[in-house]
Parts: sequence; structure tokens; C-alpha cells
Amino acid sequence: MTPAKSSPRWRVSFNDGWRFFRGDAPDAGKALARHRLEPWLLPTGADLMHAGVRPPTRPAAEPSPKLSFIQPDFDDSTWRELTLPHDWGIEGPFSQELPGETGKLPWHGVAWYRKTFHLKQRDASSLIELHLDGAMSYAAIWLNGICIGGWAYGYTSFKVDLTAHAKFGADNVLAIRLDNPPNSSRWYPGGGLYRNTWLVRTPRLRVSHHGSFVTTPQVEPRAAWVNVDVELENGTERKAKVSLQTSIYALSNAGELQGKALVVSALSELELDPGYHAHRSHGLRVPNPRLWSVEQPERYVAVTVLGSQGRLVDRVETPFGIRSLRADPDQGFFLNEKPLRLNGVCMHHDLGALGAAVSERAIERQVQILKDMGCNAIRTAHNPPAPELPEVCDRLGMLLMVEAFDCWRRGKKWPHGMDERDPNVEYFDYAQAFDHWHEQDLRAMVRRDRNHPSVVMWSIGNEVIEQWFPDGWKLARRLAGIVREEDRSRPITSAFNGESAGYNGFQTAVDLVGYNYKPKAYLPFREAHPTTPVLGAETSSAVSSRGEYFFPVSDDKAEGRVNFHVSSYDLSAPPWAFPPDEEFRGLDKAPSALGEFVWTGFDYLGEPTPYNSDSTNLLNFSDPVERARMQQELARLGKIAVPSRSSYFGIIDLAGFPKDRFYIYQARWRPELRMAHILPHWNWPERVGKVTPVHVYTSGDEAELFLNGKSEGRQHRTAHEYRFRWNKVRYTPGVLKVVVYRDGKKWAVATRQTTREATRLGVETDRDELRADGRDLAFVTVSVQDQLGQIVPRADADITFSLTGPGDIVAVDNGDPTSLEPFQATRRKAFNGLALVIVRTRTGRGGRLVLTVRSHGLAKSTLALQSRP
Repeated sequence: MTPAKSSPRWRVSFNDGWRFFRGDAPDAGKALARHRLEPWLLPTGADLMHAGVRPPTRPAAEPSPKLSFIQPDFDDSTWRELTLPHDWGIEGPFSQELPGETGKLPWHGVAWYRKTFHLKQRDASSLIELHLDGAMSYAAIWLNGICIGGWAYGYTSFKVDLTAHAKFGADNVLAIRLDNPPNSSRWYPGGGLYRNTWLVRTPRLRVSHHGSFVTTPQVEPRAAWVNVDVELENGTERKAKVSLQTSIYALSNAGELQGKALVVSALSELELDPGYHAHRSHGLRVPNPRLWSVEQPERYVAVTVLGSQGRLVDRVETPFGIRSLRADPDQGFFLNEKPLRLNGVCMHHDLGALGAAVSERAIERQVQILKDMGCNAIRTAHNPPAPELPEVCDRLGMLLMVEAFDCWRRGKKWPHGMDERDPNVEYFDYAQAFDHWHEQDLRAMVRRDRNHPSVVMWSIGNEVIEQWFPDGWKLARRLAGIVREEDRSRPITSAFNGESAGYNGFQTAVDLVGYNYKPKAYLPFREAHPTTPVLGAETSSAVSSRGEYFFPVSDDKAEGRVNFHVSSYDLSAPPWAFPPDEEFRGLDKAPSALGEFVWTGFDYLGEPTPYNSDSTNLLNFSDPVERARMQQELARLGKIAVPSRSSYFGIIDLAGFPKDRFYIYQARWRPELRMAHILPHWNWPERVGKVTPVHVYTSGDEAELFLNGKSEGRQHRTAHEYRFRWNKVRYTPGVLKVVVYRDGKKWAVATRQTTREATRLGVETDRDELRADGRDLAFVTVSVQDQLGQIVPRADADITFSLTGPGDIVAVDNGDPTSLEPFQATRRKAFNGLALVIVRTRTGRGGRLVLTVRSHGLAKSTLALQSRP
């Protein structure tokens, strides 16, 4: 949201005109090692440290003053020119030499970004800051050859002050070095300036960064009490007499102020000494409030104006929503005093074929698909998200659990070959930064996101090792205390993968206990701790490949795995996990539990369980020809090679195509939707006469299955059963049809038909009107179809894509977790009948875009899109 033109502050995108170099400066030496740079980085977060702690100060010397890459006159003309956000890892190439755990992509190592920019002389009296929404990772920043700060954690949004070393009325040069330690992540983290950057000008006498905090402590139908806490700072050398006032406006869905102010606070007047901060609160009564909810995400904005001597000094807009929330240990979660079961999913931060480079439209698409399933909540596993996620969730109506860390002082990633119990072990993940950075990271996370109505709880950690230690609760209590100092309006949780953590004192540090994969733990915990609410912080972890089905069908969750794929009968799971049905039973037997967050909503890059290890047994290859080919490849590599580069956990695949599991959740989470879904597909020429079980997911309570018009039996749903199963159906080509009933009345009908041979390609876009801003995206689904327009479910046609007009094909995918084809391409094999093309507009260039898709032997297809300035 852009402040009014009269505002003394501005915030502009700083994404254009960067130069990029993959690798380190040839003269870097050891001076830029992470531990040696830390004294220059830590002062960046000094304003986020507790007032009783002596803040770190910058060393007088430079860390490496003669380093070539930081010199303003260094010639970077041979470096690659690019626009942010940028993830260097997603560019690949995929490599069998790299671990599947992090996507077989080259995200680790060192890289540099440089940018030359001009500052006007008239801005010399202001503060000039660089705001980075995230930089992966261990960012070190130089301005005009001077190290001005940086940040360790790649997921934290932070700022650096440019003012002291900026040249006004002249060009300035920024140099940013990033350093991703190898073996430092359990999933694909990405690499680079992968989130947005901003150049910000503010007055020296101002509202502090994230200094406006809005809460709604009392919400009633006739009126709501809105409290606006404002932090001011005087960066001038003189005492200032200032006035402060806040007004509240309605906010449109497009983020624009509507009409006149609904209410205006009393005028506060105060004196502020130079170099000091001050706090003031405004209480405002909003009559007949429109409440923010999942169904109707109504929003407001608090406009705070700072004046001095009759002139405007600063103006800040703070979007928020009026809503109440509470977690009741007996009755569950309440939003606006209405019970709401948390139908949630966990989400890693990558955007599939786009990698970790943030895109608001890609996030928006994910949230829209999840809402269509009936999802109402997301857990940001296991780190603070890009700021675009809570913004989209505010606008579309999606609850958020914002999580801080995957580990604390005891890490989960260390050098191969070392024993974790070795006292000299060096952790490569966040544990190596924890002691010096956890407070700054927590406060930065909460301050940035605490005004979002979608954010309903904070998580201080995921499956942390400290939960198993007798004194682990002490560290948990410290972290929870930091969060409470910043925000007491939301509950705090942590994800426990050990049931004992709910009983050993660890549970006393949090407001809600979140259990991972413990569907039978909710009732015992409720009985032992009647005043503490409980939820499923991470559930199910079923695994499947979209459109893959293996026989015979077994309820053994370790079965159904062939050729590095997992059956989509939705019965497979790792040893610690469960099919969705098991979690449903646990929750239904514990109605006081707040709900669940399924692992995961979408597939993500990396962590391809159950093929997460390069020591996978060759018996996964059932085809002897394929096994022999792989044995030759293994002999060449000298190890067992696992091709998988993305997860199987998603309810939706990496390309955004729903798996069968989508519909068992839709049936449960949208009970009033008339729906039924049949699986598997019905193209099995090699199985004629063989038993081919049929499952149906539906919101009905009774169902009858027909094969070519003949009934296979009518079933009624029994207690704690969540799918209908016909286990003795023998395959015959033709038509499967299910007729579903509810309360004895016809509810829904679904069919599954044997298709004919593939004859053509189909194209369908998620939207055909785009903004010509260089960021907007169209996600185009390409399907292999027969002459009747049915998707041929086992088709793997090689498809090529071409685009004319003012746009670009930025990525392609097909949702196949074993595919090592590059994402940046103009061709892709279909995976079980589907492929994806992502089209991006160009800045300021409107016009007609035409996408053409071709495959040998199939009729081509075209799609027209319109890009408008």
C-alpha cells in the first residue's frame, strides 16, 4: 500500500538493475568466513534486543577493506544482470551428485549481488534504509565499500541503514554477499535475494519501523474497541514537540482507503528528546464493525499522523482486521466467538517450479486451491514466511500459524561422518546462529506480522531436540517470553513429536500443545491437562504420486511403492505417519482438539520421503529392464542413485494439480459440498479380469457403485470410516459410476471412464487477464486428451511450448517427483496426462499473448491471454 503523496516517507521497489556473480571474490580469503563477519552483522539487529542487554556495536575496522567486489569502481559489467526476487538454486541443473533431501539442486555456496543507484541531494536530511524481505543466507552488505551490516537467518525480514555512508546527489554502490552452508537444511531452502527488496526514505523524527501495533481487545456486534500502540523515535539532534493522532478507515479488497474516517482518536501531544523513543496508545471505538473472518475477510486501516509545529512530519498506514479469537480446552478454537475447527495444512516456502523466489500471484494461487479444498489454516513450516503470504491470507480469508525455527541450540544438521554426541560437533543449520540471533529473529518475526488478522498463533519451534531434555522447558519459556513481550493477543505453541514433551514440563512454556503424528494422544493429554488446549500441529504425512496406482492394494502403509513412485490409493505413509483416515479418527474421538495441520498442502522441493536416502534398495525397481539400466548408472556413480527431487507428502502436487487425497479432505472439510470422487482411473488394458479395487471419497453417507451399469454393491458409511471401498471389482473397460446419497436422498454422482487413444492437447488457464507489471503470472494447464476431450490418465507425451507477445515462459513442470528435467525450458513430458506452463508478463508492455502447445502425433492447441498496463 502506497502512502499519500503528501507523506514525508516513501517506499519503492529496489528489485531492478542488479548484477549477479555465482562464487566468491578471488581475494576473499578467510576474512569473510561466517564467524569472522558476525561482529559486523550483529549490530544490524541491536534495536531488537532487550533494553537490559548491552547491544553489540560495530568494530571500528573494516572486515576486508581492500576486497575487490566491494569497491565502488569495481567493473561488474561481465556479471549477469537480473531483476529480483532471484533464487540461484532453482536454475539448476539437477544433479545426482546432490542430495534429494534438498532437491538435487545447487542452492548452497557463496554468491554476490551488486547494484548502482542514485540518491537525490534533497534526501540528505532524511533516513535512507534498505529493507530486505529475506536473503538466503548469512547476508553481508557493503555500501560504497563500507560494511553496513547484514543478517544470518535467511528467512527473516530486516533492514540496514544507508544514511551514514550514502552519497547524496551522486551514485552509490551496494554489494551483498550471501553464504549458504552445505548440509544446512532438511528441505530445499533456495539461495539468493529471493524475496523483495525496498528502498525506504523516512524522516528522522518518525514512527519507528513496525512501530504501529493494532489490537482489538473487545469485539461486540454493536461496537469494537481498537487499540493502536505507536512507537516514536527522534533521530534528530534537537528536542521535538510533536502531536500524534490516529484515524480508522475501511479498507477495500484492493488495499485502498474507502470514504471518510470512521473514527478519529484524541490528539496526543508530547516532547521527545533527541535519540529517544516514546510510546503512545490510542483507544478508538468502531461502531457496527465488519468482522474479519475466513468467509468474509473484512479489513480496516489505521492511519497515524505525526505532526510538529503545524506541519506534517510522518504518516503511517497500518492495515488490520477486527476479530476475536480464543482457544478453549473443552470446546476448541473460536473465531469471533463462533467455533471453527482448524482444517489446516503445513506449507514449505518454495513455489514449485519457481523455486524460493517469491511471487504474490503464485502464493495467491496456492491459497485459492487450498480454500477450494476446504482448508482454512496454514502453518508456515518451519520458518517465517515471505510477507506476501500473510497479506494474501488477510485478503482471501485464511488463518495462519507463523513458525519461527526448525531447531534451537541443538541442531539437526552436522557434517557427514561426525557423531551428534561429540561435544565438538558443529551444526550447519540454524543452531550455529541461535545463541547470537534468536531474540532478534523472534522479535522481527512478530513485529512484522502481528497486525495481520490472518495470524492467529505463533509457533516457537518444530520438533526441537530440547523437548527431550529435562531442562528444555527453560529455553522454551525464554522464547515464549520474548514473543509475549511483543504480542499478548495470540496464543503460542510449539510442535512436539515426542508425546513425553506434553508431560515433562516443556508443555508449561506454551499456551497450546501441538502434537505431531500423535492422533491417539489428544484424549490422554486432555485428561492430564484439562486447562491446556491441544491440536495436531503436524498430521498424517501420507505419501503418494499423482495418478500412480500399484497392485495388489494393501493397507500396509509400507507397501504401494514402485519405481520411486508411491501409490495414490492413499494408504501409504512413513513409519511415524498415518493415512488421513487415522488422523480423522483421532480428532473425531477428541472433539475438544482444535484441529489439524496436515503435512503437507503442496508437494515441495526436497525431502522425497520414502526415497530420501541415496542408499535406497534397488528392489524399488520392479521393471527388470529399468533395474538393469539403473544398475549401470549406479556402477558409474559408485553409489545408489535416487532420482527423486521433491516430496510425495503433498495433497496437491508440485505443479498445483490435486492428487486423489485432495478429495478425501474436501469431503471432510466441505461437508455441504455435493461431491464424489472415484479412484483409480479406469485405463488398465493389462488388468482385464483382475481385481482392481475402487475407492470413493464423498461428503455423502451412502453410495452405490456401478460398472458398465451393473451394481457392485451399495454401502452405508459407518462410524469413523472416511472412504467407501469396493475391494473385489474386476477390471473391465467401460464406465464406473457412483451414485451417492445423504440422509436417504440422492446427493451426488461421479463417473470414471476408460478413455480412447490420445488425439489432441487441451489448454486451460487460471486467468486470461494479466497485469503488465513484469510480475503477474498465468498458470496454464496442458492436458493430453482423447477425441471426446477426456484426459488420458497414463499419457506421457513430450510437449513443446511457444509464446508470442509481450510475455515469457518462466517455468514448466508436470508434478512428477522423479523428473530431473529443468524447470526453465520450453518443453516437458506430460506426467499422467498433465503438464504446467507458467507465463509472466513484461513490465509496461501490454498486448495479446498467444501460447501454442505441440506434441508429435497430437493436434496442437493455442491459448490467448491479455496483458494490460
